[in-house]
Amino acid sequence: MSAKVVWLFAFVVLYWAYCIFWGIKGALSAKTASDYFIAGRRLSLWVFVLAATATSFSGWTFMGHPGLLYRDGFQYAYASFYAITIPFTGVMFLKRQWMLGKRFGFVTPGEMLSHYFKSDLIRILVVIVALVFSVPYLGLQLRASGFLFNVLTDGLVGVNFGMWLLSAVVFIYVASGGLRAVAYVDTVQCVLLAGGIVMIGILALTFVGGFEKLNAGIAALAEFDQKRTLDGYSHYIAIPGVIQLVSNGPSATGGAWTGIMILTYMFALMGIHSSPAFSMWAFSNTNPKPFAPQQVWASSFGIGLILFVFTAFQGLGGHLLGADVAFMQAHPEHVNNVLGAGLGGNDLMQSAGKQGMLVPQLIALAPAWLGGLLAVCALAAMQSTGAAYMSTAGGMLTRDLLKHFVLPNATHTQQKLFGRIGVGVIVLAALVVATTATDALVLLGGLAVAYGFQMWPSLMAVCWFPWLTRQGVTIGLIAGLIAVSCTETIGQNLGIEAWGRWPLTIHSAGWGILFNLGLAVIISAMTQNDQEMAHRMKYHSFLREHASLPAAKKGLVPVAWIIVLVWFFFGIGPGAVIGNTIFGSPNDAATWTFGMPSIWAWQILWWALGVFMMWFLAYKMEMSTVPDREVEALYEDIGDVHEASDET
Repeated sequence: MSAKVVWLFAFVVLYWAYCIFWGIKGALSAKTASDYFIAGRRLSLWVFVLAATATSFSGWTFMGHPGLLYRDGFQYAYASFYAITIPFTGVMFLKRQWMLGKRFGFVTPGEMLSHYFKSDLIRILVVIVALVFSVPYLGLQLRASGFLFNVLTDGLVGVNFGMWLLSAVVFIYVASGGLRAVAYVDTVQCVLLAGGIVMIGILALTFVGGFEKLNAGIAALAEFDQKRTLDGYSHYIAIPGVIQLVSNGPSATGGAWTGIMILTYMFALMGIHSSPAFSMWAFSNTNPKPFAPQQVWASSFGIGLILFVFTAFQGLGGHLLGADVAFMQAHPEHVNNVLGAGLGGNDLMQSAGKQGMLVPQLIALAPAWLGGLLAVCALAAMQSTGAAYMSTAGGMLTRDLLKHFVLPNATHTQQKLFGRIGVGVIVLAALVVATTATDALVLLGGLAVAYGFQMWPSLMAVCWFPWLTRQGVTIGLIAGLIAVSCTETIGQNLGIEAWGRWPLTIHSAGWGILFNLGLAVIISAMTQNDQEMAHRMKYHSFLREHASLPAAKKGLVPVAWIIVLVWFFFGIGPGAVIGNTIFGSPNDAATWTFGMPSIWAWQILWWALGVFMMWFLAYKMEMSTVPDREVEALYEDIGDVHEASDET
């Protein structure tokens, strides 16, 4: 057994011990159902800041993101803006959901929406969204962790065995301790995720030979590149236009990442914070105080900086470290071939794991002890998201299905038991999917976030717009889920072949929200009812009393709209095409204003402006700050209205 494998197992054992410790501690402190499912609404500020950040940015950020940067270059790097668009959803909805949860005792989003709309159908739809989000997304993370373990142990641990072994540990601490255990483990996982990406990025840059050599290598790579946009630019350092009128987005000339594709892909990733799981994260806090620092500083600034700098070092640096055999043969003067041995002389794109092999190969360059630590960083990143979805989905199965429809008088003890069983069901389902549907797993994982984004209209209704009706939101949600399915590969596999995946280079999340929100607005206009409006206004009157802007700031509302629309258009939308050339010609490195490709400088500029936008909304517009008026709870748990507790 090699030294790096010994160090790997040593760090993994320490990491597992920490996880199980919090599982036991969480189990001992979970006296009631609310304690177990939403940590008794008592998560501390820094626990939420770190835990929510870890949950938002999964193992995909750690393992998959650099690989796609390697494959598609800086046109894909626009995806790094999810460091801002994911918490943007939180700015829109988390504070107001927390206020409703505190006031009315909601534990799950299904309870909130079913009481708001007076509909059991919407409750069931929320659970379905939670399951179709959680199972494939969790399966993707678990499969990746098994693959990583297999690579880093030199095949000593099989992919499936490693996946099931790692899943068992996650199940133990999640099922035992509930959301509290998940949160406290996530705090360490956040540090490991961020620290690991930074260390691997520094490692890659060191082997490349520094920042100047990196940019010189990128210039040579762009000149060598045979894949060109319609404007004749290398696909590594330019996006291929605003939109392309093709039936199958991935077949677009020069790459799929047009301006409209980037925008709608960001919509999909916004589905992470609008997914049912994050509603339960909102309910779990003592107050909204952690929301703004998590959204602005931990996510937008911290993770954004890491992605636009250190992940870029990994992805583009891979070409200069021997992962790209053709480029190495053409320009050996720009390549330090340190990855060649690990790849067996193959191009990275021809290796067994394709671009997913990049990060494991970079980890293998580290000294044995550091390699073991980085491996645990990667495992922590992959488990951070999965644990949260396991816990919250188990809670929704218990509260929204079993308790509501089968055992309305279930005690706290019974709810905790069924919650643990629900976690087990979710884990087994995810493992079965990960074991039997390996080819479709990435597609299913991508489908999950697009489904999550379809919750936007229902959250818009309960948090902001009382005129959206039950009929409109319900039909819109169903139509959105169908539209997403029909414009993804899964639709083609089911025989829907009139169009391909992502037609017109519009992501499935974009097609879904077009039908979803469009029908929600039209049908709501046709189904207005004074009695139902009066019921919904009970919630909105409360929000207006406690969350409205002070009169002195009302004039900033148009300013906020302008800032948001300009940022979305130029930062991650059609206007991003300007970034191809504004700071120098992609075909002439001598014209690069900052010594780097124009597209990279443009992304860094709009990342900084995005951080400002988030600060303005979260703090200045008070969308994520503690309300001036204290929120008085009518009851701690909406279920207590219908049950008698057997515990104190």
